[in-house]
Formats: sequence, structure tokens, C-alpha cells
Amino acid sequence: MIEYKREIAQLLSKEISELDDHEILEMVEIPPDSKMGDYAFPCFRLAKLFRKAPPLIAEEIAGKLHSELFGKIENTNGYINFFMDKAILMEDVLKDVHKKGQEYGKTDIGKGQKVIVEFSSVNIAKPFHIGHIRSTVIGSALNNIYKFLGYETVSINHLGDYGTQFGKLIVAYKLWGDKETIENDPIPELLRIYVKFHEEAEEKPELDDEARGWFLKLENGDKEAVELWQWFRDVSLKEFNRVYDMLGIQFDSFAGESFYSDKMPEVLEKIREKGIMKKSDGAEIVDLEPFGMPPALITKKDGSSLYITRDLAAAIYRKNHYDFYKNIYVVGSQQNLHFQQWRKIIELMGYDWADDCVHVPFGMVSLEEGTMSTRKGRVVFLEDVLKKAVAKTKDIIIEKNVNADIVEEIARQVGIGAVIFQELSNNRIKDYIFSWEKTLSFEGETGPYVQYTHARASSVLRNAEQKLKTDVNYNILSEDSAFELCKLIYAFPQVVMEAAEKYEPSVITRHITDIAQAFNKFYHDRHILVDDHEIQEARVLLVYAAKQVLSNGLTLLGIEAPERM
Repeated sequence: MIEYKREIAQLLSKEISELDDHEILEMVEIPPDSKMGDYAFPCFRLAKLFRKAPPLIAEEIAGKLHSELFGKIENTNGYINFFMDKAILMEDVLKDVHKKGQEYGKTDIGKGQKVIVEFSSVNIAKPFHIGHIRSTVIGSALNNIYKFLGYETVSINHLGDYGTQFGKLIVAYKLWGDKETIENDPIPELLRIYVKFHEEAEEKPELDDEARGWFLKLENGDKEAVELWQWFRDVSLKEFNRVYDMLGIQFDSFAGESFYSDKMPEVLEKIREKGIMKKSDGAEIVDLEPFGMPPALITKKDGSSLYITRDLAAAIYRKNHYDFYKNIYVVGSQQNLHFQQWRKIIELMGYDWADDCVHVPFGMVSLEEGTMSTRKGRVVFLEDVLKKAVAKTKDIIIEKNVNADIVEEIARQVGIGAVIFQELSNNRIKDYIFSWEKTLSFEGETGPYVQYTHARASSVLRNAEQKLKTDVNYNILSEDSAFELCKLIYAFPQVVMEAAEKYEPSVITRHITDIAQAFNKFYHDRHILVDDHEIQEARVLLVYAAKQVLSNGLTLLGIEAPERM
């Protein structure tokens, strides 16, 4: 497709020799109001160079610029405004979408480079709750986006399957657990005894000592400890995979913290060799105060490992095993300090790829009644949220007397899509309070709205009963609603790039919402299925392009695009 910003930069470079092409390209912007042009170039920076007022510079340069790509080039208050030729844009964009289909917006920019995306990372034997949805769906979307851009991605679920909590769980199971009860309903029952442990430990602190002892046994390969740990892991994964199946998410690796247990001694030895670790009250630390951070605890007094120790081992293993271009961690913002310390230690160990490890933080989720707490049993199970969303969607569909044969399928697609879309609709860094009412709302700028728009476009194409043609009269599509829709379709590939660069799937969510709104305006303003075949052919082609880009965007977000609703 035509790169309009680059074409503008080349036009301007002939008149502005004082700036190089890249500088000019960076200055080209999109005005907030399309009445001011489709692109604009501000001349204020040129005032010192040309020793003239910006409006005079803009007037002088605009008068010298001519291109068939732009129907009009004019100056306004120090800006040079460029108005695209509508028919040329329409033809270029609609032919490209028709040619590429599901691959519209796709590139091979990442060819030959591996990107690791670690996300979800749920804790074994604990609830897969609503707080995990952010890491899960943000990470899944980023994995899809990078794959779409040609990178070879490796999706890793770094399971929380190690640590002192397993010592606590073993103690709890031996005191209050029942094998058959756990087998029948694993997570709620494991949660029950885990909560009971913390309640009892407040009165009996010796339980914590016993738990630490069992974790040390686990680290040392004690047969009973390992067998119990493996059982907890197996029954938990079975439960978790049911939720992942509902979300349509798969992983390339479930290598969790335990996978790196035998790799930590070598890492610890390397840190000691570098002379950056020292003893502190029997434990081992890396002093990071010279870098504006508190010391990082690497091993406890009893010699057992910590989260940061296992993360160091994981990063080194991943570099050696995958030779990654980027190693992305989708983990909540409350872990910011952990990742700053961890990356600084990697750097101090002498690894030049430390900056290729990226922490993608996100805001916290809390409940209306307060912060979630696994220890206190105050959680909302993610599976319950998804099931409730599907059930509510089904009720709405039945009310509307939709064909009964497809009710179950549409309810699943739309209900789960609504939950994912809401999670990805706001900037990831914002904290938010989970609300059933908001999550299950189908009003306004929601997933169901975008999915319904896709289904509406699909319906138009079915009813058109014609073969798509690209040799249409593009001048027919000159009305404002068609042109605004086409500009959004044109911008989609760049939006995907921006989402990857910012690690921000919400950029795509907002853009396809804009496309849906623009499509519905076009649909409202213009009859598409008309007697005039020339008009219908042109408008149907635009409908197809809008439908395809909505589908591509939803797919990147991990949401299905129903053909009927």
C-alpha cells in the first residue's frame, strides 16, 4: 500500500534541505479534525532556519507541492495540510485487503527472531481467579501480535509450582486433607486447607517452621514431598486447562519455577564468582543500594531459594535454549521492584542481553468489597466469571428469538469475548475494581458491539449474492462516511505495529471499536444492497474490507468473530 507519510516527507524534502528525510517524516502528524486535512506538517520549527513566520513558510512551501495522491494541499496557521485523493486511497486499500484477507496487517518484520512471552503464570493448588485474567489475556494478545508480525513466539506459562507455600500445603494436607475430596474438587478443597493453615498458624507459629522444613525436603528431593507436590500440580493443571480451553489459549511450555530447581546451583556459583553476592545474617544478598534499590535476597538462612533466584535461572536458561530477541514478562506492576532488581543482577553478572528482558506491567484488580486474598479465601474464580458471561449472553439471545440451533455457540463466543474485550479495552497499567455488572454489560463500546458489527457485515455479504470484484468505480465511495471508514482500515497495519512497540493490546481494541462505529455510520448513511449494480459492487467491497479487518483485530485479541448473531 501507499505509505502516505513517507510520500509527504519525500515531497517536503525537496523544499526543506535543512532537515533530513527522517526528521521530516517524524514531524508529519494526523490532525485532530479531518477538516484540517488527513495529514499535516507544522512549520514552527522552520522559523529559525528560514527566518520567517511559520504561516509565511507554510504558504510558500504549500504553493510548490503537487502530487496526484493528494486532492488538495493547503496552508493554515503555520501548517501545511494534505488531503488525500479519496478514489486513490479507496482503490489502494480495498484491493490490498481483498488480496491479503486474513493476512492484512501482517508483516515479516520479525522473521528469524524469537520472542518469548511469559504470561498467566498461575499458582499451583490456588484458585485461577479474576486477578489472573489480566496477565492471561494481555499476554495471549501480545503473543498473537508478535506472531502476526513474523516473529517466532514461544508462549510460556511460568507456573508458580515451587516455594514455601508448598511446604505449607503439605503440612495442611497431612493435618486436614482428604485425597478423595481433593480429587473430586481440587482447587476449592486445596484452597480450604491452605486458608485453614494460615488461620491456625496465627495461633501456632511453629506450623510455619514445619512448612519451611517440608519445602527444604522438597528442594532436596524427599520422596514423600515430591510425590505430594507432583499430585498437587497434576490435579491443579487439569483444572486450569479447562479455563484455558474456554479462553482458547494454548501454551508452548508449562515450565514453571520447579523446572529451574536443578539449574540454580550453577547460577548461584556464577553470582559468587562475580563477587557481587555477600552474606547477611546467614542469608545471601546482592547489594543494589548503589543503584538506588534495596538489597536483593538470593538465598535464605536455611539455604533455600527464592522467587528471584529461580527467575535468574529461568532467564539464563531461556537465552541459552531459545536465543531470544525479546524475553517478555507480563506480570503485575506490584512486581516492578522485583524486575528492576532482577534485571540489574543479570547485568552485573555480565550478560549483555539484560535489556532484551522486558517487564510488561499492568494494574491490579480488586473486588468491590476489598483486595483479593487467597490466604483469606476472598477470590472470584475466573471460570465462574466466564460461565456467568455465557449464561447471561444466552438469556439475551433467547429473548431476541435467535435461531435455536446456534444459541449455544453464539453465547459462548460473545460471552467470553465480552470478558476478554473489557480487559483489553483500557490501558493495561490502570488499576480497576472488578464489577459483575460492568463485566457483563453489552452496552456501549464493548466486545459484543464489535462482534455484532462483524456479523452485520457478514449478513450484508451473504445477502448481496454476488462475487466480490475489485474492478469497481472507486469514485462512488467518495462520501465522508465511506472515506472515514477506509482511512481507519488503512491505519490498521500501523496500529498493530504500535501495539507491539508499546506492549499495549488496547491500541487494537480501541481501533477496531472505531472501525465498528465508522462502519455503522456508513451502513446507516448509505443503502448497500441497491438496484444499481455499479454502486452495490463498490459498497459491498468496502463492507468486505471492514468485516475482514474487524475479524483480524478480534483474532489478535483472542476473540472469535461470529458470522451470525
